[in-house]
Amino acid sequence: MTRNAYLCSCNRTMPFAATALTDAARAAGADRVETFEAMCQHQLERFGEVLDGDAVVACTQEARLLTEVAADLPKVSTVRFFNIRETAGWATEAPFATPKLAALIASAMLPDAEPTTQVSYKSAGQTLIIGALADAIAVANLLKGSVSVSVLATSTAAGELAGELPATRDFAVVTGSKVRATGWLGAFDVQWQQANPIDLDACTRCGACVKACPEQAIDASFQVDLQKCKSHRACVAACGEIGAIDFSRIEAERSGRFDIVLNLTAQPLFTQHQPPQGYFQPGDDAMARLRAITEIVALTGEFEKPKFFDYRPRICAHGRNRKSGCTQCVDVCSTRAIASRGDQIEVSPQLCMGCGACTTVCPSGALSYTVPRVADLGAQIKTVLRTYHGAGGKDAILLLHDGEQGAAAIAALARHGEGLPARCIPLALHHAAAAGLDAWLGAVAYGATEVAVLVTPSVAPEYLITLNAQAAVANRILAALGYQGARVRIVDERELAFPAWAETRGLGVRVAAGFNLSNDKRGTLDAVFAHLHEHAPTPVPLISLDAGAPFGAIAVDADRCTMCLACVGSCPEGALADNPEKLELRFVESKCVQCGLCQKTCPERAIALVPRLNLVAEAKKPVVLNAAEILNCTRCSKPLGAKKMIENMAGKLASHSMFADERAKARIFMCADCRVADLYSEDKPLDIRDLPR
Repeated sequence: MTRNAYLCSCNRTMPFAATALTDAARAAGADRVETFEAMCQHQLERFGEVLDGDAVVACTQEARLLTEVAADLPKVSTVRFFNIRETAGWATEAPFATPKLAALIASAMLPDAEPTTQVSYKSAGQTLIIGALADAIAVANLLKGSVSVSVLATSTAAGELAGELPATRDFAVVTGSKVRATGWLGAFDVQWQQANPIDLDACTRCGACVKACPEQAIDASFQVDLQKCKSHRACVAACGEIGAIDFSRIEAERSGRFDIVLNLTAQPLFTQHQPPQGYFQPGDDAMARLRAITEIVALTGEFEKPKFFDYRPRICAHGRNRKSGCTQCVDVCSTRAIASRGDQIEVSPQLCMGCGACTTVCPSGALSYTVPRVADLGAQIKTVLRTYHGAGGKDAILLLHDGEQGAAAIAALARHGEGLPARCIPLALHHAAAAGLDAWLGAVAYGATEVAVLVTPSVAPEYLITLNAQAAVANRILAALGYQGARVRIVDERELAFPAWAETRGLGVRVAAGFNLSNDKRGTLDAVFAHLHEHAPTPVPLISLDAGAPFGAIAVDADRCTMCLACVGSCPEGALADNPEKLELRFVESKCVQCGLCQKTCPERAIALVPRLNLVAEAKKPVVLNAAEILNCTRCSKPLGAKKMIENMAGKLASHSMFADERAKARIFMCADCRVADLYSEDKPLDIRDLPR
């Protein structure tokens, strides 16, 4: 199947070097390149005539129209659209943007990434509406013909409900307070307290209780106003065999499972920045409620979304042996999709919204992003920058942004402002937080002088903290290596619209890297650091970093260390190891992620973390941090263990009654077999009571 490119200058509103862009498309793998001036208007017929194969079309505004044209053509396999108008052609610097246009075309010509695993949702449309009675019933009446509806009125007294039950029982109505909810689309578990003696599920709404109540504590809402009620229980007698009124159930816990939750109250059921799919809280805004209703109607059936992450627990630094280490992914998740489960984490794919911040902060790469994978993103970055420089571009800025609000901000800047600078190449991600140090510094290694990450108002506060912290690490490394002005920066929409944000030109790498980024985070970072160090203006061997950085060494206090080697068993990355031939503690610095598990595990508190980046080759080789003399069994001479550790143990046991005599103390320095033999060799026979407890 041929892969063809279709380019349009949008009625000549873009400076369009057709020959150069055609050459760029062919160099990127296009079998055929067609150029237009008005693809969507008087040249639409011609577009249909030449459209063929796998089509890559440089127009997003008219994607719907052009898709309809393609649908009638059996010779067309797929059609993808990309933007060169708002991203490059509509800008003050558009006359100088041919290298950027070439880069965008080359990026669009790349094959699709391999599909990722999908997460399934099933929803029958069972919707719970929570709110004041009149409010909730009004919305329920709008939805009842499209989905199955239940109403939970949250007021507890009749007078507070301010409404009356519908004349027909078209949907269930219950009342309650202290509402809680967990779950996601298709699987919401909701709990509440009934908070009123009258169970509206059982109530026939006959009105006998209303007439019987001497205090008029029951009205058309069929709920008891407990402040007016004097406990005559006339209502109970009037209800009779129906049994809908029971004053013992006032604080009874009730629950239900629903596919969708529509919360009309001001009290959120989910407090995280991004609530789960299937949960709506539109507030009092009429338009927001209408949008919620429209979306709810469409949420019946089976749905899929990508599983945005892969998890490798073997290298996860969250915990070992009930000691807590790295918690960065748990702390940063704005959907509460990640929870601690002992020594490992558990990620709920149903709650995950794909921000990717967890993969960005993960120091080991145990969590990796899949939409796209780093290898695919790296190929895109490499292609974009190689094409840009090959077309004569200089001082490239790679602008990473999310594909919705970020793209909208860029489009608005082009339509109402000066547009992006000619050297600023936008690259859309699913979420701005989904790329981190490996992708950022990989871009610098490929020739970018600056990497900018566009954050929009929708970005969670946790992500901003994370992005800024990660950018600080990247910039510390770049500055130390002498890449003056080269940097990673976090920009918002207001800063983006100010032309001066991109005026500073940094000192980039002299030779663009030829390697590919991989899904192995630490392996990718090793390759990136090696390249940046090799071509650095000031190739320093060590770069000091702030605490919390994912690179560093450990310092061992030899006077405290007893060589118990508990730290070796606690290290999830294999940075610490013993020597099977000698009693040594070995360390490979390039593997250390500074999780602190070794420090927390050490019983002697002999370990300290040293955050730094070691760029010399020896950082990948094991070094001896401590060694100890081996003590041999005093009876059979078999190696027993570290002399210092055993002497320390002997000192601690000296005051114990079991070791009061010298012969008992001597057994501390024997192997297990020799201790038993020594006990049997005493003048008195062995007594079970003499054995250590």
